[in-house]
This record gives sequence, C-alpha cells and structure tokens, in this order.
Amino acid sequence: MTQQELAKVRESIRRYMGYKVRFSANQGRHRYETAEGIISETYPNIFVVQVVSDDPYKNNKKMTFSYHDIVTKDLKMQLLTK
Repeated sequence: MTQQELAKVRESIRRYMGYKVRFSANQGRHRYETAEGIISETYPNIFVVQVVSDDPYKNNKKMTFSYHDIVTKDLKMQLLTK
C-alpha cells in the first residue's frame, strides 16, 4: 500500500460525499455486514457513513471506516445514487 493509493481513495470518498452507497464490511471470522447509507463526513484518516434502513433500530446508526479498509478490501462499496 502506498501513499498514492490512499490519496486516491481519500479524494474519491470526498468527491462522493452526500451520495448513497451500498457497503459490505468485513466484521471478522467470515462475518460481513451489508447495508446502505450516505457518506456524511470525511476526515483525514476516516470517513462516516450514516446508515439508511427500514429497521428503526439501525436507521440512526453511524459507521466509521478508514481509507485503509478500502485499500485492503475489508470494505467494499458500490455507488448507488445521490
């Protein structure tokens, strides 16, 4: 992993802030959490996804990820719409 790869991922996430995404996050021990959300905030080392769900218990959930998670493929994201 190089600094250029992280910089490309960081810029890509910033560009799509406010867009709806579907993500699959590796939770360890062969468990994945798949959900949809909106990229709400970006910081130098992490970004925040506000989960959008029909389930009232998950609707206000915020999840944070590092840009490193995307490079190492622990997090997979698919752009849906704005």
